[in-house]
Amino acid sequence: MPKRSMNPIDAHVGARVRLRRMLIGMSQERLGELLGVTFQQVQKYEKGANRIGASRLFEISRILDVPVQFFFDDLPEDGNRPIARPHGFSDTAGEPFVMDFVSSTEGLQLNRAYFGIQDGKLRRRLLDLVREISGSGETEPA
Repeated sequence: MPKRSMNPIDAHVGARVRLRRMLIGMSQERLGELLGVTFQQVQKYEKGANRIGASRLFEISRILDVPVQFFFDDLPEDGNRPIARPHGFSDTAGEPFVMDFVSSTEGLQLNRAYFGIQDGKLRRRLLDLVREISGSGETEPA
């Protein structure tokens, strides 16, 4: 029996489920409990290996407290290439998509730790240090 290929839209929706779940600090086990499925099933949803049905996606949106549309935001038009978007203040051509970093484990941990620093001056100094180490030389307007 031939193995079916993963649908890029299912993978995108699953990645958005994972992103939101991680942003609110929920485990796969907890999401599975609330959905009445195993954490392995949640893993398959998040990887896009298993398609999420409409009623299940609606329930996930309620549990994760986001509109269903959240899971389709930034969806590639043809499922393979990104939507052409105008660049905003933080986006520049050629840079990796910010959500790829933010949705990674390290990105989430760094974000939480950074915003856990109460002293605004210290946060700014940390940002300056990272810029210096990376050699980006970017500066923000004062």
